[in-house]
Amino acid sequence: MTDMTMTRLHEVMVIIYAISLVFYFIDYWRKNKRLYRYAFWGVSIVWVLQTIFLVLYIVETHRFPILSLFEGIYVYSWLLVAISIAMHCIFKLDLPVILLNVLGFCFIVVHTFAPAQVAASPVGQSLVSELLVIHITFAILSYGALAIGFVFAMLYIVLHNILKSKKWPKQFSRLPSLAAAEQGMNYTAYCAIPLLGISLILGMMWAYVALPGVSIFDSKIIGSFISLFLYSFIIYQNRKGKLYATKYAWANVYAFLLVLINFFLGSRFSGFHFWY
Repeated sequence: MTDMTMTRLHEVMVIIYAISLVFYFIDYWRKNKRLYRYAFWGVSIVWVLQTIFLVLYIVETHRFPILSLFEGIYVYSWLLVAISIAMHCIFKLDLPVILLNVLGFCFIVVHTFAPAQVAASPVGQSLVSELLVIHITFAILSYGALAIGFVFAMLYIVLHNILKSKKWPKQFSRLPSLAAAEQGMNYTAYCAIPLLGISLILGMMWAYVALPGVSIFDSKIIGSFISLFLYSFIIYQNRKGKLYATKYAWANVYAFLLVLINFFLGSRFSGFHFWY
């Protein structure tokens, strides 16, 4: 396919995704099951299109597209959409699925309408290795888990405010319990922390082999270790009973925002990660 055709198809995909989100929100407020089904199938179509584009890109470049910030955003959005579909089918959760799709939609929009489109990465040209691919894959998986934790943290805050105000909206029965939201935060953090830790170890090993003399005092490295330490500290404080309820939820929200800042700005100012 030509670049123009691919661009137009991505724009169509964004439109389908946007319409699906509108259907999700209308169903959430008005309980229209027909629109809910339309929304689910719309998101499923988006994921199928993303998967097709992903496969075509892999066939064309002979590698998995995770070696630049632009490619990483696309894979991350694909992962978020896949997770939202799985949550819809397995757990039948409404609001977490909607919030996760909002995140996925934001990343797809950034990817589609970014001013600088795909650019060849120095890493992709000269330093590709299996170790690097595994490092980036584990990092993206950890970001996916942290995004789910962020969604559950926001849900916990919303649920706590609803219970505190004692004003039950019509949609209250479709929300998970406070305990379920807290478990969601816990389980995603338990998955994300080791994934991120392994990713950092593999990344340092790759840098030591492929980039001798690289400084560990790099913005992306420091930011990643701070994020890992922060999430570990939050879980530790929660287990000790010193951080709980809405304070625990807000801590997860702020920690995820730090991850996003490091994801975008850390790569931009890094001399170690050649992501543009």
